[in-house]
Amino acid sequence: MIPDWPSERRRMVERQLRKRGIRDPRVLNAMLTIPREEFVPHECRVCSYQDEPLQIGYGQTISQPYMIALMAELLELTGAETVLDVGGGSGYHAAVLGQLAARVVSIEIIPALARLAEQNLARTALGGNITVVCGDGSQGWPDAAPYAGISVAAAAPDIPEPLLAQLGDPGRLVIPVGDRLDQELRLIVKSEGATHEHIATFCRFVPLRGDGGWR
Repeated sequence: MIPDWPSERRRMVERQLRKRGIRDPRVLNAMLTIPREEFVPHECRVCSYQDEPLQIGYGQTISQPYMIALMAELLELTGAETVLDVGGGSGYHAAVLGQLAARVVSIEIIPALARLAEQNLARTALGGNITVVCGDGSQGWPDAAPYAGISVAAAAPDIPEPLLAQLGDPGRLVIPVGDRLDQELRLIVKSEGATHEHIATFCRFVPLRGDGGWR
């Protein structure tokens, strides 16, 4: 039996997002309308809207819905920005950001996943303002910098300097920082030449690969 996907999305938004304090109407609408089931492997599709990350192969995951919504909300996007999505995975996070910003560059270090993200975004017609590139996300993507928002969906031992350098002013960077098992989700806000850092919550992400991540 095929699940009623719109109903699954509504339940996810009400029970996992609104009840945990997600309030940005644009974020809630993006999560309500984007078909998450199209970005998970077929064998996991029935679990698409569960309150947990899901394996997508190559040791990577599609993040828990709440964490994706929280990270998007922390960026405070208005729709006019260029955003960098680091650790693009299967493309779902980029699809959400694509509904909130003018342009998204999604970078993924694993070639097969970068191709999968492109295919998923094309199939769902959600990639019109999204560019998927394959590369070391810990080094950012200077060709499209500066970015008003940078979202990193993998845990780093520290904040990579190239990402800070490519963050615009004003700009907001969201990244999990810590060891391989437990991290803090940090928000870095750049404004008028000053940089401020806040801890949004505690979290657990897969390790960031690359020169600025875990070797």
